[in-house]
Amino acid sequence: MAQFDVLDMNGKKVSTIELSDAVFGITPNEKVMHMAIVNFLANQRQGTQSTKTRSEVSGGGRKPWRQKGTGRARQGSTRSPQWTHGGIALGPKPRDYSFRLNKKVKRLALLSALSSKAQSGEIVVVDKIEAAEYKTKTVANMLTAVGVTKKALIVTPAVDAKLVKSAANIPGVKTTTADNINTYEVLNGGKFVISVDAAKKLEEVFA
Repeated sequence: MAQFDVLDMNGKKVSTIELSDAVFGITPNEKVMHMAIVNFLANQRQGTQSTKTRSEVSGGGRKPWRQKGTGRARQGSTRSPQWTHGGIALGPKPRDYSFRLNKKVKRLALLSALSSKAQSGEIVVVDKIEAAEYKTKTVANMLTAVGVTKKALIVTPAVDAKLVKSAANIPGVKTTTADNINTYEVLNGGKFVISVDAAKKLEEVFA
């Protein structure tokens, strides 16, 4: 069991907490984490890019000149790819880039990401993360107090609308819940700021 200092929102140490090695102390599997990130980014792609082939470009129904006798290359349409205003050869068409990962692989990737953060000292445990009102300054002051100067991922046990809105205007800061956490957000989120209740919830699910 790894020990972490528990801070309050003012940055003062109030206690310590032991977090399960099964969640925060495994040997990170880089290959699996890479697979999870590729999967996440692929699933975000809209795949709506499209180009028109020669059959979809308007015009070009008439043969531009007779087949033989002109001295020019034979042509059947002014919408062939080699013509200006012609169709696109082998261009992109709408497609689905998404693919599925095995549940065990996704689980191992997330645990590897959490353990990687723990080993690099990028986990900050806060006793309770909350916002009494819609105020960006509240969250900004809390992050400064706990030593976050750049990017951060704030994890709470449940959705806190005031906290989410208050953090939304801070560049590089994102919020999520223990239920919706994913490997990409953990690795790309900078400092991992988590409340005690959210940490316990992660342990209940994954330990």
